[in-house]
Amino acid sequence: MSAIQIGMLAEVPEEGGKAFTVEGHAIAVFRVEGELFAIDDTCTHDDASLSAGELDPDMLCVECPHHGALFSLRTGEARTLPAYKPVKTYRVYAEGDALFVEYST
Repeated sequence: MSAIQIGMLAEVPEEGGKAFTVEGHAIAVFRVEGELFAIDDTCTHDDASLSAGELDPDMLCVECPHHGALFSLRTGEARTLPAYKPVKTYRVYAEGDALFVEYST
């Protein structure tokens, strides 16, 4: 698995998320209290963009904007219905101002 620069850290708002495209694949990166998380950007229930969902920083979850399913930012686990399949997680980190994700096809 190789690390790919996907953008700049400043693009990801504190207590928020942003979608990036990595080799044609959408990955959502979130920043919560300075910690970075990366998951597949697509809800496993309804193909909605999770980066557009509401972030719950206390539970470290994001809510799907279509039907309200919650996904863990740490594990990708679907915590509530209607989703039951997890999303994939990725290692994400910053080096200086550059943002990297470990991704392989």
